[in-house]
Amino acid sequence: MKIFTGTLLLLLAGLTPLRAAGDPPALAAGVPGKKTVVYVIPVRTEIAKPVLYIIRRGLKEAIVQQADVVVLDMNTPGGALDVTFDIMEALEKFPGKKLTYVNREALSAGAFISAVTDEIYFAPRGVIGAAAPVSSTGQDIDATMKQKVVSYLKARVRAISEGKGYRGEVISSMIDADYELKIGDKVIKPKGELLSLTATEASQTYGDPPRALLAAGIAKDLDTLLRQQYGKDGFVVRQFEITWSESLATWLNAVAPILLGLGLLGIYLEFKAGGHGLFAAIGAGLLAVVFFGHFVAGLSGHEPAVVFMLGLLLVIVEIFFFPGVALPALLGLALMLGSLVWAMADLWPNEPLAFSGDIFVRPVANLSLGILIAAGLALALLKYLPEGWVWHKLIVGATVGTAAQTAGLAPEVAAQLGSLIGLTAVAVTALRPSGQVEIAGRRYEAKVEVGVIDPGTAVIVRGRTDFALLVEKADA
Repeated sequence: MKIFTGTLLLLLAGLTPLRAAGDPPALAAGVPGKKTVVYVIPVRTEIAKPVLYIIRRGLKEAIVQQADVVVLDMNTPGGALDVTFDIMEALEKFPGKKLTYVNREALSAGAFISAVTDEIYFAPRGVIGAAAPVSSTGQDIDATMKQKVVSYLKARVRAISEGKGYRGEVISSMIDADYELKIGDKVIKPKGELLSLTATEASQTYGDPPRALLAAGIAKDLDTLLRQQYGKDGFVVRQFEITWSESLATWLNAVAPILLGLGLLGIYLEFKAGGHGLFAAIGAGLLAVVFFGHFVAGLSGHEPAVVFMLGLLLVIVEIFFFPGVALPALLGLALMLGSLVWAMADLWPNEPLAFSGDIFVRPVANLSLGILIAAGLALALLKYLPEGWVWHKLIVGATVGTAAQTAGLAPEVAAQLGSLIGLTAVAVTALRPSGQVEIAGRRYEAKVEVGVIDPGTAVIVRGRTDFALLVEKADA
């Protein structure tokens, strides 16, 4: 469920006295002469799980860096209500001052997030509002359910707006169309519509003594805002940097409907056409991206593990879907070995990459030594285990009497498999290296030892195993 509460947020966060241009700048933590450390976190897309991970990590970094102020540089159309509540709870854990700068719009969930900050500032064309709860598709929800949700949201707003001027009333007007916002004799929002505010409207004052409706001020850009608040040389800005995984998660969230459609199409094609599971694998993979793609945002700092798992996946694809192709397995092994070197390398974030013995040479040496040890142990096992009792416990001592190749066939047909050697057959499926061939109208499991054979190709049976006929191209 989404809640378009961008205006709410700003309202809740912005009911603090405006500071005149001539007032002295604020001092960091009340210490004269100390520069205020400002940590800026961008909120630039729909409120979803990736944004939660971004804000949560940003707040943790701000605490580690002992920031005095966190600023949410916000431009969002809203988003999921459950994620919004998680973000609000995360913001409450930051011990310093929290500001929202509505850098264009703070709608729906954006308004609620702004509501838990101490002050809300606007760009000249900033807008906040339209915070009524709707379904995830943007449609109105059932009247009874909507009444329950609105009642809960208004209670939540009252809880976080106590002592913050008109904030509670303003946010309630953005949530509930039946709520009338009236200050003194002035009706700001009548019943029957939802409240949305421009920067100018949010800055208007009402009551006695006069207080701003929602905004703490208007600034043409974030730098101007900080100069107004803390003086030209009274602050230090530290910008939150979004990682590759957070950017990827945001992008995946944006294209999720397309991925979902392609995934379902892959599953349909697999049932319709059949085959070796290629369409099923692609479809399942795309659906997994849809359901778990937002978790990619939490992978920042775990890149070696991600690369290792990708390599392992390629090896599995080679074994189960494309045996004999070799390229996926080779690429997968390269990624797995490379990730091991990466994991052992002493790399620091935001530091220039320098190739030295302490970075890559030593990890490569350790990996090479490990491979040599594994190879040596494998050779020792091959040499000594067959002579001892351990080997006999680990392997099957004799071949199975009934082979998979003959299973399910009539006894007279199974007895004739040996007579097929030397005959010409036709590949009815691709042999990569295994597949099926047809001889005299009957299909048999077959395998090519070298290369790949396309469907429709003439082949010659050169031998057989317990599991398949051994074939090669007829013109080989």
